[in-house]
Amino acid sequence: MTDSVFKTGMRTNLCGEINKEFKGREVTLSGWVNKRRDHGKLIFLDLRDFSGIVQLIFNPNINKNSYNTAKDIRSEYVIRINGKVRMRSKDTVNPSIPTGEIEIVVKDIIILGRSKTPPFMLEDRNKIEENTRLKYRYIDLRTRQMQENIRLRHNIAEATRKYFNSKGFLEIETPIMAKSTPEGARDFLVPSRMNPGKFYALPQSPQLFKQILMFSGFDRCYQIARCFRDEDLRADRQPEFTQIDLEMSFVEVNDIIGIIEGLFSYIFKEIFNKKLKFPFKRIKWKDSMEIYGTDKPDLRFSLTIKDISNVFKKSEIKIFKDILKNNDGCIKSIVIDDSSNLTRKELDDLVEIAKNNGAGGLAWIKVDENMDFQSPIAKYLSDAEKKDLIKTLSLKKKNLILVVADKFLITCQTLGIIRKYLAEKLKLINQDEFNFVWVYEFPLFEWNENEKRITSVNHPFTKPDENTAGYLDTDPLKVNSQTYDVILNGVELGGGSLRINDASLQKKIFKILNIDEQRIEENFGFFIKAMEYGVPPHGGIGLGFDRLVMLLGKLNNIREVIAFPKTQSAV
Repeated sequence: MTDSVFKTGMRTNLCGEINKEFKGREVTLSGWVNKRRDHGKLIFLDLRDFSGIVQLIFNPNINKNSYNTAKDIRSEYVIRINGKVRMRSKDTVNPSIPTGEIEIVVKDIIILGRSKTPPFMLEDRNKIEENTRLKYRYIDLRTRQMQENIRLRHNIAEATRKYFNSKGFLEIETPIMAKSTPEGARDFLVPSRMNPGKFYALPQSPQLFKQILMFSGFDRCYQIARCFRDEDLRADRQPEFTQIDLEMSFVEVNDIIGIIEGLFSYIFKEIFNKKLKFPFKRIKWKDSMEIYGTDKPDLRFSLTIKDISNVFKKSEIKIFKDILKNNDGCIKSIVIDDSSNLTRKELDDLVEIAKNNGAGGLAWIKVDENMDFQSPIAKYLSDAEKKDLIKTLSLKKKNLILVVADKFLITCQTLGIIRKYLAEKLKLINQDEFNFVWVYEFPLFEWNENEKRITSVNHPFTKPDENTAGYLDTDPLKVNSQTYDVILNGVELGGGSLRINDASLQKKIFKILNIDEQRIEENFGFFIKAMEYGVPPHGGIGLGFDRLVMLLGKLNNIREVIAFPKTQSAV
C-alpha cells in the first residue's frame, strides 16, 4: 500500500482514508474531536478532518494513560493518536459514514489544542442564524457543508484554468488599483498617501485592461479576477467578488458563445460527470421580455406571457382603452391551468405584487366548467372579447387568466415577477435541472428618466449591431448592440459583447452619451489614443464566479461559497 499524499510528521493518513484494507495496521491520525461518548469501561471519540470521520476506542486495559486523557477531552479539541485498525462487529457497523466498517483502538494520544465549548454544534449548523455563523466563521468553515462548498469552488477554478489553457488562452493579471472613470459611480476609492487629494479606484471589472491586451497582440487571455462594486448586498451579490474575465481577438459573437458553452460543458463533465445539452437556447432581449417578462428568464418551467392587446382594441373598459391609446401601452396575460390552486386572498396578494412593482393593478378571470368567465371585470367584457380570449389563449375549463395593462416594460416586468412567484408557489420548478439560455441583441442605449439623458445599457465600449447602427445619428434608442448574457436557472451568470475597435465610432458613442471632449481626454484619453494604432476586432465576457459556484452547488446564498464574505451590512 502506497503512502498517502497527506502523510506528514504528525499523521500517516487522513481520517477518511481508513477502510477495511487497513485492518491490522497501525496508523497515526490528527484532527478535531467531533463527538465523545463515555460508556464507562470504554470511551469512544469520533475524530474528524476534512476528509471524513473515523471512530476511536480508548480501553484502559490497552493504555490507561490514554484512557484517562480521553476522559477530559471535549468536542473540537485537536488531538493526535496512534492506534491499530480493526473491523467492527456486524451489529456496530455504521453504514452512514464511509469508515463505518472499521474503528481504531488507540494506544497513544496527544492533545494538540484545547477548545472552549463551541458557540454551536457543527451538526446544528442549519438551525443557527447566519450572523452567528459568520461571527464564528472559523467554526462554521469546519462543517461538512462549508468544506464541500469551498472545495467545489476550488475544483471549478481548477477546471476553468485547465479548459482555457487547453484553448490557447494566457492567464494575465491586471491592476487592482487604477484610475476612476465616469462610469465608476460605484467605485471603491483608495486615497494616495504620496499624492494628497488623489485616489485610486478598485476595479469593477478588468475589461479595459483586457481590451488593451488585445490591442497589444496577445490574441486571447483570461483572468479569475477580484472585482469591487460599492452597492447594496443581496443573496447573490457581494461588494468584493470574483469574476472569470476573458477577451479574444478576431472573433464574432458565435466564437465567444462557443468558447463559453465549451467551458460549462467541461466543468460539468470534470466535476459532476454530467453531459450538458448544447448549443444552449438563444433568445433576443425583446422576445425574452415579451415571453418571460425579464432579461434573465428561468426556463425550468413553461409559464409564458401572451399579448392580448388585439383582443381589447375596441374595448369599452376605460383603463384598457386609455392604455392602448399610448404607443407604448399593451395588455398581456399569464394563464394558470387550474384556478383552484389559488385562493381569493392569494389573488388579492397578486394584485398587490403588481402594484408594488409599478403597475396600476392586475385583473383576474376564472374559466368555469361551462366556459363562462368569473371575474370582477366579467360584466364589462363583450361576447366577442370573451370568444377572442378563449381562442387567443387556447383556454380550457378551470383556467385562470392574470391580466396586466400598462406601458410595455412595466407590463412585462410585472408579469415576469408574478411568473416567478407562481412557479415557486405552485412548485413548478425542477430543482435538479440546469437550464442555460443566451439572451442577446440588447438595446445599445436607454433613456435615464432621472438624469434626463441617454445612457449605455451595458458600457460605452459595446459595438453597435450592424443592422441598426444606421440610427446612431438619427434615433440612437433604436440601435441594438452586439451583446450576449448567459443565464442559468433565471440568474445572470455573466454578460459580454463585441467591442468597438474604431476610434471615430468610439468618439461618436461618447458624444451620444454627452461625455464632453475634456472628460473623454481626462478619463479615456489613453484608451482612445491606443485605438489609433491598429486595433483588431475583439470581444469578451465576464462571468460571475461566485454565482456560478452557488448555482452548481444548488445553494441560495452567495456567502455560502465564499470563505470570508461580507455580512449584510457590507462589513
